[in-house]
Amino acid sequence: MLKNLLILAALLLPVSFAQADQYKVGELTIAQPWSMELPPNAPAAAAYFVIHNSGQQPDRLVSVDTPIAATAELHEHVHANGLMKMQQVPAVDIPPGADATFAPMGYHVMMLDLKDKSSLIEGAQFPLTLHFEKSGNITVQVVVLKQAPMQGMHNH
Repeated sequence: MLKNLLILAALLLPVSFAQADQYKVGELTIAQPWSMELPPNAPAAAAYFVIHNSGQQPDRLVSVDTPIAATAELHEHVHANGLMKMQQVPAVDIPPGADATFAPMGYHVMMLDLKDKSSLIEGAQFPLTLHFEKSGNITVQVVVLKQAPMQGMHNH
């Protein structure tokens, strides 16, 4: 009986961890903020998360900032002339009842001119402040991972 409970607890642990990584501002929920561990000489890093809008009105992520980088920008990957390229975007819309997914090969926060590379080691965390047009600002803790989380890779 105890062995079964321990197995069940071990199976539920990742779900509990994922649920704990949620932040709420206004009608928006920001889930699973994460970044990939990088080598010490990396000039830039990216952060990912999912924003869910449970409200009746659209909102917009207009900017981001973090103390670990001189500049943080909203970017997206796009297909152009058969090539994938990354480009800065002025804002990201979050329609009512929908998700805006920030994931590899999609929207992401690009952090340039890194100031604190010790924040990009597996298991470390760093603050990232999201600035929304209607809901205001919220600071989330971005967890640095060795590889992308499975739940962070889905799209709605």
